[in-house]
Amino acid sequence: MANASAENAPRPTAEEIADTLRKRIYDGELRSGARLPTQAALTREFDVERGTVRNALQLLRSDGLLTNTGKGSPPTVSRPERPPLPGAQTARSILGPRLVAAFEAPHVYVDVASLTGETLVTALGEPLRKVYEGALRPESVRVRMVVPRLGEDVDYPAPSAGWGHDDKLDEAVRRRGRIQWTSQRMVLDNAFMGLRAHGIDASFEYRFVSGVPTRKVYLLNRQEVLVGHYVPDRFEREIDDNEGGDTVELVDVEGFETGMLAFSRTTGQDQAAFVDGEQAMFDGLWEHVARRRQT
Repeated sequence: MANASAENAPRPTAEEIADTLRKRIYDGELRSGARLPTQAALTREFDVERGTVRNALQLLRSDGLLTNTGKGSPPTVSRPERPPLPGAQTARSILGPRLVAAFEAPHVYVDVASLTGETLVTALGEPLRKVYEGALRPESVRVRMVVPRLGEDVDYPAPSAGWGHDDKLDEAVRRRGRIQWTSQRMVLDNAFMGLRAHGIDASFEYRFVSGVPTRKVYLLNRQEVLVGHYVPDRFEREIDDNEGGDTVELVDVEGFETGMLAFSRTTGQDQAAFVDGEQAMFDGLWEHVARRRQT
């Protein structure tokens, strides 16, 4: 009778299967970067037709919870969105427009403390385009950036098993960091050459500190500060020249998606004090801690 009841029980719908898998993702049972079970395995687990499973997966893709959905292999679980802080925007969305506004001043000052220069490289595109078109014309642009010293075994990005377990992987992760920074620095150097070619007194300087930052900070014209906390997680990353050419699991952060909060000196005494404090901290870091050379 039990078997007959099971056979006659209604099969789960695509929506119900998607809800079950969605809960597993948000609960961490299916971690970010992990491969989802194959369609055949899910068909057996839920005792449904393959088409029902495919429809369920499509719902998860629509939610942005699956990536790498090409043929031949199961899709990869994406990092689920965390509820944003009230008033927060991602670094990807907030920095570009704020830089455009900053470039409206005759003398532009941008100070950056971050893990890499990736977000800045992307965000500079719009103000540079407006400068080249003649829509913006600052007299001078000064950018200072503080980043971690390359080659150190920092907490992130780092092999998920920790440093010292796989010498080849350790060196591949270090090499990845050097390649990324060299590429970003070249783009920034070229951008400031372009500003100078348009008659703008422009300079880009960078210095290095030990350790890894827990926050990313952008100070704009000494009037505004954007602050966001890095959130470490486990991600599948591509590592050039890694043995086998496969992705590897790293403890890392999503710089583009870091939630940023904006504070302005024009928005009350408390925010003005916060901006001044952040600027004083950066100035002290720049003058007394950060170094021009790697060693």
